[in-house]
Amino acid sequence: MNSFLEFFKDSLLIKIIIAIILFLFHFISNAQESKNSELYQILKSKDSIIFENAFNTCNFKELETIISNNFEFYHDVGGIQNKKQFFKTVKENICPNPDNFARNLVENSLEVFPMKKNGQLYGAIQKGKHTFQEKQNGKLTTIGIADFTHLWILENKIWKLKRVLSYNHKPYSN
Repeated sequence: MNSFLEFFKDSLLIKIIIAIILFLFHFISNAQESKNSELYQILKSKDSIIFENAFNTCNFKELETIISNNFEFYHDVGGIQNKKQFFKTVKENICPNPDNFARNLVENSLEVFPMKKNGQLYGAIQKGKHTFQEKQNGKLTTIGIADFTHLWILENKIWKLKRVLSYNHKPYSN
């Protein structure tokens, strides 16, 4: 048995394999931003701006500043929209009765992954889950849940939302 273990102890191939495994584990475990990182906190606040100003209160002034001009929104039920179509849809479907709808980020579901080129941060992917509420019998009731993925790009040192994937919409159940 000792001779069998000696092979592993002295094997260069085994040492290389172990080094590769450790490197990959380090790379994978460090891919997602820490919830305490500056990037995570910035994009979490941007997520709040999007939904507080668009979906929950219909205040588009601040929202305009963080949506890229070539914004694209992909929805598994509603199809594809550009920036103009997205604003029009929200204004026509949500804003006539803004107190009747709300969106909430599911706690601890948000993840942020930095995107770099030559070591320089140029964007980030943000993903998570959110629930949707609708006023029923005078109170907001959670009626649905979905996944989202956002592509954020630094444009002139300002974070802009460039692409949105909104998918896996289903009725909410406890």
